[in-house]
Amino acid sequence: MEPIKSLMKGLIGQQELQRRTEKIRKMLIENPKIRSFMDQNPQIDQEKWTRHLPELYQFVEEWQHCAHCPGLEQCPNMMKGFRPELINDHGDPALTFKACPLLREDQNRRRQSRLIRSYYVPKEILSATFKTIDKNEVGRQEALKAAGDFVRDYLKDPETAKGLYLCGEFGVGKTYLMGAIMNSLAQKRHVASLIIYVPDFFREIKGAIQDNTVDSKLDVLKKTPVLILDDIGAETMTPWVRDEVLGSVLQYRMMEHLPTLYTSNFNYDELENHFSYSQKSGIENVKAKRVMERIRHFTKLIQMDGKNRR
Repeated sequence: MEPIKSLMKGLIGQQELQRRTEKIRKMLIENPKIRSFMDQNPQIDQEKWTRHLPELYQFVEEWQHCAHCPGLEQCPNMMKGFRPELINDHGDPALTFKACPLLREDQNRRRQSRLIRSYYVPKEILSATFKTIDKNEVGRQEALKAAGDFVRDYLKDPETAKGLYLCGEFGVGKTYLMGAIMNSLAQKRHVASLIIYVPDFFREIKGAIQDNTVDSKLDVLKKTPVLILDDIGAETMTPWVRDEVLGSVLQYRMMEHLPTLYTSNFNYDELENHFSYSQKSGIENVKAKRVMERIRHFTKLIQMDGKNRR
């Protein structure tokens, strides 16, 4: 008798399993997303749908997670930041996975941060955007328009885009506006850019003579697609810095049609006076004019005013 009882229990257990399986199958195929996929793939028979119930269950469960998204960091899906999609895999329903909008946004942000580099510039500058700039402040409109025009012109044709020379008093937002340009270029076309605080970088270059890294450091400035020289004119000028460092960088970028942007407390004439004098060599107007020609001819001078925000 015992074998018969065992057999009966087995049959009852199997029937219960079939009943539950059918209930789950019915519940899953009533899901709107699965129903739509079934209508588009009528050649997939019921037996194959039943065979792939675990994948269908995962599909429905993870889309429920997405419908009540807790954020990228707390994503409960099997592959964090990915949504399941149904595909027809040679007559079988199968899952593939695509990045959700939050993951794509995070990836774009990380990609942009890798494109935007800086030397000795505050980190908050690298997060600046055109949206976060006060557009109503008097004295900024011309600079904002010029910055937007540069981004537009560069995206249209990088080789003909003319650089910017923003001059103005301390703290009016010149560097912050440059940060917005960098982020806009990175976001719209993944353009790499570099901003350096000139006085500190030139001090580093002088120190690099000892370890023979001057050329490798200058190559970074020469070859970056968009270079921003922040606070030029605030450095201690020497003939070597002017002619061999700055002059060689600007000459290379001029020949390669790579735009250079500047911020300064000086206008063109004041910067030329700054370049012309050094304690060791006295007044060298011709050499100063040579460097300035590479700045004047390839930039648009914009006076930026406003209140000091420092």
